[in-house]
Amino acid sequence: MIPFKIIYADFRRLWGGTLILILLIAAAVAFSIVVNLQERALREGSARAADRFDLIVGAAGSETQLVLSSVFLQPSLLPLLPHHYLDELKQHPLVASASPLAFGDSYKGMPIIGTDDDLLRGRNIQYGSDGLNHKDSVFGGEYGAIVGAATGLSVGDKVIPIHGQVGSEGAHPHESIRYTVTGVLSAFGDAWDKAILVPITAVWAIHGAEEHEGHVDGEKHHHEGDVSAVVVKPKSIAGAYQLRSQYRAGESMAVFPGEVLTRLYGTLGDVRQILSLMAIGTQVLVVIAILMVIVVHLEQRKRQLGALRAFGAPQRGIVALIWSGLMLMMTTGIMLGVIVGYLATLWISQRISSLYGMKLPVTIQPEDGLLIAAIWGIIGVILLLPAVWTYRYSPAEALKV
Repeated sequence: MIPFKIIYADFRRLWGGTLILILLIAAAVAFSIVVNLQERALREGSARAADRFDLIVGAAGSETQLVLSSVFLQPSLLPLLPHHYLDELKQHPLVASASPLAFGDSYKGMPIIGTDDDLLRGRNIQYGSDGLNHKDSVFGGEYGAIVGAATGLSVGDKVIPIHGQVGSEGAHPHESIRYTVTGVLSAFGDAWDKAILVPITAVWAIHGAEEHEGHVDGEKHHHEGDVSAVVVKPKSIAGAYQLRSQYRAGESMAVFPGEVLTRLYGTLGDVRQILSLMAIGTQVLVVIAILMVIVVHLEQRKRQLGALRAFGAPQRGIVALIWSGLMLMMTTGIMLGVIVGYLATLWISQRISSLYGMKLPVTIQPEDGLLIAAIWGIIGVILLLPAVWTYRYSPAEALKV
């Protein structure tokens, strides 16, 4: 039977070394937990955000930037796709629907996106009391706006668009235009929850009028019909691949968001491997530091252990006493590390969500339990060494002052 009263008394007497050991192992475990959970959360969150987009067609350029701008709404000056591509896609026999996207304007840091009814049909939209009058258009008017659930806007609010982002070069308000919020979308759990959707015809009209009046600031404007991207819903999987092949030449570029994200995951995986190697290196250093602290810890208990041996305590009992005390500290450190790592991952994910509007699911999976069990088992084996090492002294030598 393990004398836990003796272990508890030792913890109280040698609380400094005990605390250092617990904090060291907690730090190493927390680092590993954060690396694993955060990488998985980024994968699942981004994949979930891209699920709503089958195929995206844009002007020739960077595939990655097209996906980041269209799916995750990251501000960027995308090259414009000529209007005849939108017309072709809407009439294409392989296309179920084709919805234009026009970026460039914002309101209080939130993107204003020009689109059409097709993108919003079938979506859960909460209208005001006059919602029944929105039969002809989802937007309810030429300058109506459907807003995301996280915009903080309500039906009836007015939105004055700003060209570009506040603080950026060339940014200026469209003073003569006010969109009226007519509906609020149900939450998607991604960047589109902070988007303001308006009729693309209004975007063309605003920028066309400014260009006509000479308010051009050197950036690309949306000529009537030109778009930043087109969200395409193919009628079939085979049709999707045919469309991608057809629009991957000349002025246009067609991408599967999931395919682009897979390549990004490869880069993310490389970063994860580097962080994992760093975590392993940190853990090795922590184990070395732990062993050094344990040696000092056992040196402080040398007389006590010598007395137990002198009174005839069996070797197995003394080794069990030492090992159990050390493992109790390590187990406490591991549990603390798991809790701290999980909470740290939640905090990081919330920060990313607040910045980019993308929800990152933080979950502990069975493989995480296996990792924790492996760490616990390895430490358990390593701690047998200092427990046995105490027998390098005879009881007489251990009792010497």
